Amino acid sequence: MAGARVEHLVTSGTFSLDGGTWDVDNNVWIVGDDHEVIVIDAAHDADAIATAVGDRRLTAIVCTHAHNDHIDAAPELAARTGAPVLLHPDDLPLWKQTHPDRAPDAELTDGQLIAVAGIELTVLHTPGHAPGAVCLHAPRLGALFSGDTLFRGGPGATGRSYSHFPTIIESIRDRLLTLPGETVVHTGHGDTTTVAAEAPHLEEWIDRGF
Repeated sequence: MAGARVEHLVTSGTFSLDGGTWDVDNNVWIVGDDHEVIVIDAAHDADAIATAVGDRRLTAIVCTHAHNDHIDAAPELAARTGAPVLLHPDDLPLWKQTHPDRAPDAELTDGQLIAVAGIELTVLHTPGHAPGAVCLHAPRLGALFSGDTLFRGGPGATGRSYSHFPTIIESIRDRLLTLPGETVVHTGHGDTTTVAAEAPHLEEWIDRGF
């Protein structure tokens, strides 16, 4: 029997906010074993995500934040699998822009533990990119799922509604760069990185107003 592991799926669609729409590729992360999994960010394509989950039990659909490209497939995936959709309540205004008639099933809270396949992921509230943005730290896997808070090469964007650059810098500095340097950062878009690779650049990002 295989133990808990990280699986990766890329889905494509659009991101819309503040009157603009952009084509995007999103990382969908599936964490678990041969029997049960969670999905982190049900983006764009419920069919593809359900196929990747297969006949395993989906215990939760965890939203790192409520920008539409990270949650657009969540209700359909929940309807197909019976899994609850989990979101930090500070992101409800964003959620309602995409799903006005379907609320999340439960709230994420800072420090909450999500158990799956014999491991635990700790919810870290990391506002800045969005008010209710969270990351998920899985020490047993040496992994951090950072959503759009931290990418390879810098923090997530803060130029649109509900975002704030000083806040995302504080979140990254205090909540993420304090994790072990070898922690692998699985991002919401693009390539994976590590805490050690990003930590030396914090002051540079601040100077640039990245």
